[in-house]
Amino acid sequence: MIEFDGVTKVYDDGTTAIKDIDFTVEEGTTTVLVGPSGCGKTTSMKLINRLEDPTEGTVYVDGTDNQSYDEVALRREIGYVIQEIGLFDHLTVGENIATVPELVGWERERIDERVDELLELMDLPVDYREQYPRELSGGQRQRVGVARALAADPDVLLMDEPFGALDPITRENLQDEFLDIQERINTTILFVTHSIDEALKMGDRIAIFDVGEIVQYDTPAEILSNPANQFVEEFIGENQTFKRLSITTVADVMEPAEDYVSVAEAGADAMTAADGGRRVHVDDSLKAALTELLGTEEASLPVVEDGDVVGVVSEAHVRSYFDSGGR
Repeated sequence: MIEFDGVTKVYDDGTTAIKDIDFTVEEGTTTVLVGPSGCGKTTSMKLINRLEDPTEGTVYVDGTDNQSYDEVALRREIGYVIQEIGLFDHLTVGENIATVPELVGWERERIDERVDELLELMDLPVDYREQYPRELSGGQRQRVGVARALAADPDVLLMDEPFGALDPITRENLQDEFLDIQERINTTILFVTHSIDEALKMGDRIAIFDVGEIVQYDTPAEILSNPANQFVEEFIGENQTFKRLSITTVADVMEPAEDYVSVAEAGADAMTAADGGRRVHVDDSLKAALTELLGTEEASLPVVEDGDVVGVVSEAHVRSYFDSGGR
């Protein structure tokens, strides 16, 4: 768990980066810090691994004031991913990933196993361990940067605009892959971005900053439904219903198979469609589900999980969900 308690940061020139910040990040969750340039979100992140120190207040890491940690040791225990990635060009991919485990004294066999494990997790061929960063695409280098940050199995992972320098398609693909990775690692993540769409997609909770202050800290759904003030409403922008499609899953709106009397009448044979044809996954977003629905002449589609059909979803289900206020 990470906690900010009355934290203020004032630089030597008198500039106040953040003022009296209070928020708590629960263990194993992803919190996104979002806001316009210069609002204090990156400064707040740097206070966690002591790249910056607070002028006032306390940052707690797992219940301990992080000022009591040796700053070098603290940074080795916290993964850190930046937009520029920062790979060492003279080292191979495997050597880059192994950097922190070597610094903390892991045995060679354990390091090699961890490198292979992370390459697999990042969907990179194991033989990439012998490649150099210059031989990889931007998206592949970013995957290696995330792998390096996770190498020593940190409890906390800091990600500062990790996908910001990538083209939109690669960025969206990596976001999707990272969401999948999130489900397999038990790591507390703080993620900085200037994009509200990325924040809504990636975060369990979102801290929206405005000129050094947090103006709303809440779940994506609550922020979209009940923006705290005009700044938040304007920052979210238009098409809030469309944005909710991206953060609501099929599981929230589908009709369970056991309660659906006549699946065939809705245009899909839910008991056989899992083996072929159009279908959606229970964890897919409504945006993805509607894309599939619009691409078929069927009135509804089966919903699958682990190869089994667990329900059905239609445009009517989506419309009913939003008409009821998301209940």
